[in-house]
Amino acid sequence: MKIARKLLISGHVQRVGYRYFAQRVAARHQVAGYVRNLADGRVEVFAEGTPEGVEGFKHDLAAGPEFSRVEQVEELSLEPTGSYNTFRIER
Repeated sequence: MKIARKLLISGHVQRVGYRYFAQRVAARHQVAGYVRNLADGRVEVFAEGTPEGVEGFKHDLAAGPEFSRVEQVEELSLEPTGSYNTFRIER
């Protein structure tokens, strides 16, 4: 069974390698989807995978890379689309 989540990450999460970190962590948890910066300073993530994979991915995103400071992770449950085979960085 697959699940899907949209995550909005707030804090000091741009210009610190957060999107590349998310891509590496997604591979570790076998999660598909995308990550992108938003104009308001947040990072948006769409993640699709097993419940365990998505939860582990979300946990790692909440910690963030070394120079980031994650203040909040907003989560929205979505229906899986099956549209993504990999995890990519969108611009």
